[in-house]
Amino acid sequence: MPTRLTKDVFAVDVCTYLPEHKAVIIADIHLGFEERLKRQGVLVPRVQFKNIIKRLEWILKQVDVKRVILNGDIKEEFGGISDQEWREVKRLIEFFRKKKIKIIAVKGNHDTILGPLARKFDINEVKEVRFKDLLIAHGDEVPKKLEKTIIIGHEHPAIRLKDKQKVEKFKCFIKGKYKKSTLIVQPSMKTLQEGTDVLEGKFLSPLLSNVSDFEVFIVDDETHDVLAFGNVKDLKW
Repeated sequence: MPTRLTKDVFAVDVCTYLPEHKAVIIADIHLGFEERLKRQGVLVPRVQFKNIIKRLEWILKQVDVKRVILNGDIKEEFGGISDQEWREVKRLIEFFRKKKIKIIAVKGNHDTILGPLARKFDINEVKEVRFKDLLIAHGDEVPKKLEKTIIIGHEHPAIRLKDKQKVEKFKCFIKGKYKKSTLIVQPSMKTLQEGTDVLEGKFLSPLLSNVSDFEVFIVDDETHDVLAFGNVKDLKW
């Protein structure tokens, strides 16, 4: 079951969902990540795309989706487009189009030269998406105009939980305030890394500073459940 984050925004696995618009928002896929690791001398099995598709198939069975918003960092490379990125972006687009789902791409900081891919595959590339009083932006910049609710990615939020001597990291959503707006930060769809621990208090997004009072919603990687875990300050150890 989707987990309510606000009146109009729900969490479904690592994605956010807008029932009124039948839109699912995906952040930070980072296609081509294995290719970059290979150039750094780190060899890992190229399984991320397969795992992403498996996860998306599950999500699309839970909610009615007519459009998908890729909220930045669709690809990994900053200054080029790797062969793996070309292949996997094409396959991702084909996956959605076979299901007759409209694609909107919000440009992220890793998407500096996304243009050739967007034109090649006829993707609508935008700086941000607005629905009434809701704003969807990648999160690497402060939007010129704020809205009642803002959804961002960019940060790859995760959290480490300790049980006796065992420590485990989970992807998570965090929800709090940025000025007068409700700010929702959603986890990365990237499957090879959980993300950055919000307990450390080190953030990339200029919209985040002190998140002690932010609510935490942890994603169970096995069941896909999104569970409320209280505030960040209550989870520090």
